[in-house]
Amino acid sequence: MISGRDTERDGVARELTLDVDGVALAGMLGIPTNPKGLVLFAHGSGSSRHSPRNRYVAEVLRSRGLATLLFDLLTPGEEAIDRSTAELRFDIPFLARRLSSATLSITRNPDVRNLKVGYFGASTGAAAALVAAAEFPDTVAAVVSRGGRPDLAMDALGSVRAPTLLIVGGNDETVIELNRQAMAELRCREKQLIIVAGATHLFEEPGTLEEVARLAAEWFVRHLAPANRFQAKKSVNR
Repeated sequence: MISGRDTERDGVARELTLDVDGVALAGMLGIPTNPKGLVLFAHGSGSSRHSPRNRYVAEVLRSRGLATLLFDLLTPGEEAIDRSTAELRFDIPFLARRLSSATLSITRNPDVRNLKVGYFGASTGAAAALVAAAEFPDTVAAVVSRGGRPDLAMDALGSVRAPTLLIVGGNDETVIELNRQAMAELRCREKQLIIVAGATHLFEEPGTLEEVARLAAEWFVRHLAPANRFQAKKSVNR
């Protein structure tokens, strides 16, 4: 079940609550006019739907005609536990279940239920996104990882069918190597590793996050947008 102002179509993200396996998770859903697809964000370690980096990327995606859902993978109580122990942010099966359940919940929304779904994952959230994508090969049509840890989803990588883009900062040497290892395990029909020169793990350097957003938008539009209507119509008339 979804509650909140979740039917706005002006591209501005509205607060909502997702009922995920009996747990209430806060989120923000933005739906532009005539959306081309829906992108769910899986945030990274110690982050939330308020992540300024993910919110910026979401704004860019909406400007390109993609609906976006940013939501908290953890409840406030779980976040408090994680701040002390850091145990939940690395519990990839747990985070993946939350993302999978949120996907089932949001795709019941009549405003987005007919859209192809993509995942944008950051840090450990990227691993959760890949595990969830492997679980829903007929639902998830594209995955983008920003500074992600796909190596934490190694057992699931061979089952991922969605086209997958891995984006890593050029100065994030350890994570570059981990992403290269993950690339070797992916068996999806299209995969790519892009290294953004001069960027560190959080892409805080001038212009680097903008490059991430541009790359992600192009990937999602290519794989989520419906076929050109004119071409489809022409094909039917033949």
